[in-house]
Amino acid sequence: MSKGIPTYQELMNPVLEAARSGPRKISDVVNEISDSLNLSDTDREARLPSGKQTVIANRVHWARSYLKQAGLVSNPKRGWFELTERGRKVLKSGDNISAKYLEQFSEYQEFKRRTNDVDGPNEVLANSVDSSETPDEDIQAAHQRLNQILASEILRTLRQGSPAFFEQVIVDLFVAMGYGGSNEMAGRAIGRTGDRGVDGVIDQDPLGVDQIYLQAKRYDAATSVSSGEIRDFFGALSLRKATKGIFVTTSDYSPSARQTVRDLGSRIVLLNGKELAQLMIRYGVGVRLRETLEIMEFDEGYFGED
Repeated sequence: MSKGIPTYQELMNPVLEAARSGPRKISDVVNEISDSLNLSDTDREARLPSGKQTVIANRVHWARSYLKQAGLVSNPKRGWFELTERGRKVLKSGDNISAKYLEQFSEYQEFKRRTNDVDGPNEVLANSVDSSETPDEDIQAAHQRLNQILASEILRTLRQGSPAFFEQVIVDLFVAMGYGGSNEMAGRAIGRTGDRGVDGVIDQDPLGVDQIYLQAKRYDAATSVSSGEIRDFFGALSLRKATKGIFVTTSDYSPSARQTVRDLGSRIVLLNGKELAQLMIRYGVGVRLRETLEIMEFDEGYFGED
């Protein structure tokens, strides 16, 4: 039975052991360790917040990286690693390897001095040497926290703003997502407030061949959209023989409201406050870029001599 994904420090021994028989391809080792740990499909497929790499692959790679910094493994060619003479001795000793254990080696001490001698975002790497998380996980967790704070500020502002302001935000968001053709056209389409149960209609394409009807509720966090409001919106869509509707709120939906949508079919898409804020961040509505960090990685192929 799977016990979850080990930390990169807990993977140091398995990674070192994997090279006992000779040079190993790191991607093969990821799969081999996943099998030996009986990781569930969910754990095998779990990805970093960026979605670009699985968690288990990231942790295996960083375990190998720290072992290399301590001189226990080397890279004979890109994507491969093998034991050094020191690595063979450590493996034979049966010692439990951790970041603390690696501190006995001068090369690792020098590595820590180098990483502790940097400023700014690189401090994440320095702090991660003794962390249970990999540097990638630390950076992306920090990015997630910043986005959560930003989303909270967006929702607070939307709830405090006027109905007209909220309407304009929705216009800007849908235009940024590619609906409505232009801000001016989308603004005209959505500005039909109070039109028999529908707050607006926006073109799904520049020519207005297909349309999406909207309902928007600017509620505080404690007020959920009810099932009655969903049924009213569904009725308004039916009167127009509409096939698509989007319900947007700055709060959330009650369980009965979500069940009502399921019972009525898939004609109505629910967009709650958190989802609204994340879409605004993703499409650059009401936010601006403060800083861009480029994260580089070592190119083993460039430095290879084979």
